[in-house]
Amino acid sequence: MNGWLITGAGGMLGREVRAHLAAASVPALPLTQADLDLTDGEAVARAVRRTRPAVVVNCAAWTDVDTAELHEAAALRVNGDAVRNLARACAATGSRLLHVSSDQVFPGRASAPYDETARPGPRTAYGRTRLAGERAVLEELPRTGTVVRTSWLYGAHGPNAVRAMAARATAGEGTLAVAHDEHGQPTWTRDVAERLLALGRLPASQTAGIFHATCGGRTTWYDLAREVFRLAGADPDRVVPVDGAHFAAVAQRPTWSVLGHARWEETGLSAPRHWRDALAVAFRSVTAVGPPARRRPLPRRPTTPRGTAVAAARGPVRALSG
Repeated sequence: MNGWLITGAGGMLGREVRAHLAAASVPALPLTQADLDLTDGEAVARAVRRTRPAVVVNCAAWTDVDTAELHEAAALRVNGDAVRNLARACAATGSRLLHVSSDQVFPGRASAPYDETARPGPRTAYGRTRLAGERAVLEELPRTGTVVRTSWLYGAHGPNAVRAMAARATAGEGTLAVAHDEHGQPTWTRDVAERLLALGRLPASQTAGIFHATCGGRTTWYDLAREVFRLAGADPDRVVPVDGAHFAAVAQRPTWSVLGHARWEETGLSAPRHWRDALAVAFRSVTAVGPPARRRPLPRRPTTPRGTAVAAARGPVRALSG
């Protein structure tokens, strides 16, 4: 094959990677969960051996943070054991592996960006399982494995916070309560796909290890929601700030998910663009909401139950799964 193999190709990021590779005329084989069970080590080995890809990009993950807290062993099979299966299969064929991970491998209680060399210390089951996957890649593929951490993903191909916020902005005159004390970097899946392609085109000697693929700058869920409302032509004052502790969640959410990007410049690649710049470009394709002056009025929708609306506004839902 000598092209790319995409696992988790049915999820929000996986579908963006597929589209980006196709636009760049890079041959790729997309595999969804239905096509390949990554927890089956023998099946994974056969698939990689049969296709012998130059690059494997793993976009598959268990991303339901609260359910992971209740079923950590099951989440570990997907986020840890399955990644080791994939890394071992790549080691056997000489394929490179780009594995997408999460900011939640960190404690989430800092005041400065976590750089790529910062010590992990997850506080949730989800974070622990994601860290297990990272370690599997770095242990099995010390010279050809790359961990790409991201966070607060949004895109055109699945449910996510930006789409949920935009839907509320155009649905009527109600308010939306959003956490004002959780800091992070909203990140467009297309920007992550571009970063993955850039890494795959560089020699493995330059890309082994850890990179952070988030947008630049930082914000809170509250300020992100205000920006989404503004872009949708709605009143940003309809967004109400509340403490993150206000929301009933099984797993504790990080108050700091801001990542540093030093590795990109060290590798000779540009630093990621600011999150506001990316959102302005992405907004219409992600939300199907056009510029206010040209947009037709949308029919009034039934008010979403407050608990559901709040949950949707807090963060990505199953952002990578496929």
